[in-house]
Amino acid sequence: ACVPCPSPRASHALAFQAPHPSRSPLSHSDVTFVVGQEQQKVFAHRCVLACRCQAFQGMLGQGPAGSEDSPSSIPPQGPFILGNVQPEVFLAVIEFLYTNSVTLNSHIALEVLTSSVEYGLQDLCKLCVKFIKDTLSVEQVCEALQAAVTYGQADLQQHCLAFIEGCTAAVVRTQGFHELSDIVLAQVLRSDRLAVDELDLVQAVREWAHVSSAVLERPVPEVAALPVRELRLPLLAPSELVTLESHNQRDLLIPVESIAAAWRSHALRKGSGVPSRLCRPRRGTRPRDHHRHLDPHAK
Repeated sequence: ACVPCPSPRASHALAFQAPHPSRSPLSHSDVTFVVGQEQQKVFAHRCVLACRCQAFQGMLGQGPAGSEDSPSSIPPQGPFILGNVQPEVFLAVIEFLYTNSVTLNSHIALEVLTSSVEYGLQDLCKLCVKFIKDTLSVEQVCEALQAAVTYGQADLQQHCLAFIEGCTAAVVRTQGFHELSDIVLAQVLRSDRLAVDELDLVQAVREWAHVSSAVLERPVPEVAALPVRELRLPLLAPSELVTLESHNQRDLLIPVESIAAAWRSHALRKGSGVPSRLCRPRRGTRPRDHHRHLDPHAK
């Protein structure tokens, strides 16, 4: 069994602070990590890490054959090179393992969440999710939503979506919005409660598509295929559809058949042949005269 540390403050100091230059780094610790591009050294204790985390147990628990009953015969290990993680993030993980608490800030919370998932630390994951929910901002909500979907954090996912619904017009202008995956963006666009007009939403998706096209080096229509299906083109007025067609000739963002379906809903004065969800005004949709003709129950 692992002997409890005398106090969180003492254990924090033992794990995090580099020793005095005149003392041997391993006089008390028995494992060393070299972390990040800064190559910062972090000293810790194998027994603590192995007892608290199965991932570290697998990494550190490989001693010589027959050494199970003689832990002192296991030579110190390391340094372990962790070049792809920020030192501040790794230190937060170590802090949690020693103290069962963690010091977070908005710059590292999502990366600590990532590490908590990678190391299988469910309690740390919960602390990260709570912190992210409590400190969510317009600039960070899309990144948080992407992480929530990636790591299966349903509660955080719902919280982020509700936040986006409350200030959609501001969120769609952020860098985080432009970095959403197509799957997550499509999920956002399915919401009836987005506080933005459909015309502005079409423009936001167009800007997202051009950024994604440049990053992924794929054509705009290809990267945008999934989110574009969620745009509610029948809500646009005829003059807006004319402008949309003009813009669409430049990048082919929207399939011709989708625009044709929107024109057909105007001609027939109902949402004929268009999925009913695409005829429902969102919370932020500006009213147009033709909206009274759209049948929300059309199939």
